[in-house]
Amino acid sequence: MAGIPERGLGGIAPGPTARATRRRMLGVWTVAVLASVALCGFAALTERVIVPARVTLLLVGLVLAYCSLTRLCRVLVGRSVDLTFWLSVGWLVLLVTVAAGAPLLPLPEWADVAKALDAPSYAAIDLTSAHPLGTNNFGLDLLARSIYGARTSLLVALSAVVLGSVVGGAISVAAGFFRKGVDTLVGIGTNAVLAVPPLILLIALAAVLEPNLRNIAIALSLLTIPSMVRLARANTMAFAERGFVLAASAMGASRWRVMTRELLPNVALPILSLAMVMISVLIVAEASLSFLGLGVPPPEPTWGNMIAEGEGTVFAQHPHIVLVPGVFLFLTVFSFNLVGEKARNQWDPRSGQL
Repeated sequence: MAGIPERGLGGIAPGPTARATRRRMLGVWTVAVLASVALCGFAALTERVIVPARVTLLLVGLVLAYCSLTRLCRVLVGRSVDLTFWLSVGWLVLLVTVAAGAPLLPLPEWADVAKALDAPSYAAIDLTSAHPLGTNNFGLDLLARSIYGARTSLLVALSAVVLGSVVGGAISVAAGFFRKGVDTLVGIGTNAVLAVPPLILLIALAAVLEPNLRNIAIALSLLTIPSMVRLARANTMAFAERGFVLAASAMGASRWRVMTRELLPNVALPILSLAMVMISVLIVAEASLSFLGLGVPPPEPTWGNMIAEGEGTVFAQHPHIVLVPGVFLFLTVFSFNLVGEKARNQWDPRSGQL
């Protein structure tokens, strides 16, 4: 209606001065984001500056880009935005998408040495070349190997987490519901597994089992089962005393129905939140086994055996051999940890937010 001012957020109409200020800040931070991105591009592409200075400029550009983008999001949204969380989600989505579609991408040779005879060995990082992240000693493209290494790491970690969550969740719900002898037996088994150092356990299993994706996933699942059992058992015992569980039992519901329809849905969310965090732990564990030569054998790439290619004097002369898979590993583990902690704070009933 005429005479009624237009209302903005919170029911308060923004005045001309506030709108002008917002437009000015939007322009300032947009220019700042573009300038910082341009600085990163210059540091990555220029050859007129020595390498230490290029690295310094790249780091400065990344920090400025992050700060400017945070301010820009705050101006656009009007409130604080957890940019680190959304960048982590974006990285995981991009990595999973690229890894899943790797066979469809026009990537250089990544496994067959005979097909890479004409490629340069130890090619340096050059974003304008056919090998933007360089090559290894056999001329195999590091970007392609890192992407296919992501397929291996994610497949192994996700398989191990799913197996550990299903087995650990089933055992813990039964232990928390039946208590007494079942709970005692499960507790003894869990403590026995926890008493063995994880790396020693993995090395022992790797020495016995054939090094393939299935066996490595089974071995890594043993790392997740004790943690899943402890978390799910504690939540099962807490929910087992709730009124809706007692009412279901009093109305004649079978034990199977109570466990699957009443307890399991409430225990599932904390298990899923812990599973997100455990994925990052298992990715590091798989990389450690491959680095020690106990994981997936070459030429199948994993981030661990790619890092192992840079051992000794190779790293001093060609540091990108280690840095490229190392950056992929760091960003993926960091992102899974951050997203997992967010999920845990949201879904863990002990946080009071369930």
